[in-house]
Amino acid sequence: MHSGTKFLDGQGRVMAGAVCGTVALVDKVMGTFLRSGGLNVAPFNAWVVMKGLETLSIRVKAQSIAALELATWLEAHPKVARVHYPGLKSHPQHELAMRQQNGMGGAVIAFNVVGEGAEQLRANAFHVVDSTRVCSITANLGDVKTTITHPASTSHGRLTEDQRQAAGVGQGLIRVSVGLEHLGDLKADLSRGLDTLK
Repeated sequence: MHSGTKFLDGQGRVMAGAVCGTVALVDKVMGTFLRSGGLNVAPFNAWVVMKGLETLSIRVKAQSIAALELATWLEAHPKVARVHYPGLKSHPQHELAMRQQNGMGGAVIAFNVVGEGAEQLRANAFHVVDSTRVCSITANLGDVKTTITHPASTSHGRLTEDQRQAAGVGQGLIRVSVGLEHLGDLKADLSRGLDTLK
């Protein structure tokens, strides 16, 4: 299953998805539901996703290169407690990710800001997110525009704190989906908040 709304389109223009597999899986197992559940993509949305697929490879490669540089920079920042990015050698599954992902770490980074206790971690994370001017504050990802979000209050907001902690989603975690902006602009944007943390 793929979200066409994300990297496949690449510009957040449409709502679309795809189920890929053998005829036995897609038609025989899911066919009736797909036909009667109203899950067909609109023709224009399908066209937009098809146009996005034309540049998917070069977009993901460029975004992955930028994400690795940004993750390396974040890893050295004194106000960042930890960076979660499979392209970094410090990641516990780096070797596996490199084998499975054609030697690229992808475009999505998560990092923890420094702080003591859930309340301060949340306040610090919000300070960094709210201080950005280039990044788009949204829970979406896969856009050519860099997006930033606080997962504990967005994508994982309906979980209990214990469930979030079990998933590694603490109050100090920030997720960045790196787009195609100039890397210096992204570093300056994140620095605005990180450099002013107490």
